[in-house]
Amino acid sequence: MASPKSDSVDLSRLLTLVASFPKQTICVVGDFVLDEFVTGDISRVSREAPILILRHRKTENYPGGAANAINNLADLGAKVLAVGVVGADHGGRALVEEFRRKKVNVSGVVRSSDWVTTTKTRYLAGWTHTTEQQVLRVDREPHSALDAATQSQIRRNAQAAAKKAGAILVSDYGLGAATPDLVRSVKSKRITLDSRYRLLEYRGTGVTAATPNEPEVEAAHHAAIGTNTASLESLGRKTLQHLGLEALVITRGKDGLAVFERGAVHHVGIYGSDAPIDVSGAGDTVIAVFTLALAAGATYLEAAHLANYAGGIVVMKRRTATVTRAELEAALRAEATSSR
Repeated sequence: MASPKSDSVDLSRLLTLVASFPKQTICVVGDFVLDEFVTGDISRVSREAPILILRHRKTENYPGGAANAINNLADLGAKVLAVGVVGADHGGRALVEEFRRKKVNVSGVVRSSDWVTTTKTRYLAGWTHTTEQQVLRVDREPHSALDAATQSQIRRNAQAAAKKAGAILVSDYGLGAATPDLVRSVKSKRITLDSRYRLLEYRGTGVTAATPNEPEVEAAHHAAIGTNTASLESLGRKTLQHLGLEALVITRGKDGLAVFERGAVHHVGIYGSDAPIDVSGAGDTVIAVFTLALAAGATYLEAAHLANYAGGIVVMKRRTATVTRAELEAALRAEATSSR
């Protein structure tokens, strides 16, 4: 079990922060996705085409995208205000039902009969007693942009929720619910951003911190990082300055993460194994814990360390998973024991 190596943090302080998570209220504005996993046993090869025939075993639904960030926050004990849009379809109903089950406030969720809830269906195949493998993914997505009326309603809901929250988490998967214009219209001293396709467009929006992964930073700047630390630090500082951020956290998979603040760079090694079981939704877990820690009073480096622990835990779970407060506390206590 690898432990993070970087600027040291006080583990007892991190435990105190985690203990205060249930006292925090977080507003999540973003694109809701339903992650569907269909599992089947391989029965034979089809006579109609050279493909496998799967005997259906089970179908499982998990919140994805911004909905996964919400799910993580709820499992960490926070009060969550959800803002976004779902369709009047199976995916939308499943997400709202799961939110309510987790006691998430859904008054900011717009239901639109003209919208298709993005659903990512992964087909998993395996023999009896073997590891399942993904053989196909089918995505159902909206066929058009959000209409102006729905965008306006989401903006009003976000503005109202922001007044009640200690931080705003923006999860932009490019589907239209979270946009730079919307973020400009809300006011908060803590706004964190996870944007898959348009990171640099959030300049001047009031975002205080962002948590892109390394490929997203490379795509934003049309540059490669690879194992070049100098390139990583150059692009990190450039992104921090361009967006006017107080902090930037770049997640790097097995290479941990890099934390950029004005005048400082911290490299944090991974927590846990460098051979993850499933990285689906790990970025949502990272920004959820990072944002929640900031709302609880953490420094940016402390929040990044907590997010790093959470990321190391969640990638060892299958499907689009979450981290609980108990799991995070257990990891910190085990780390403190091993350090002694």
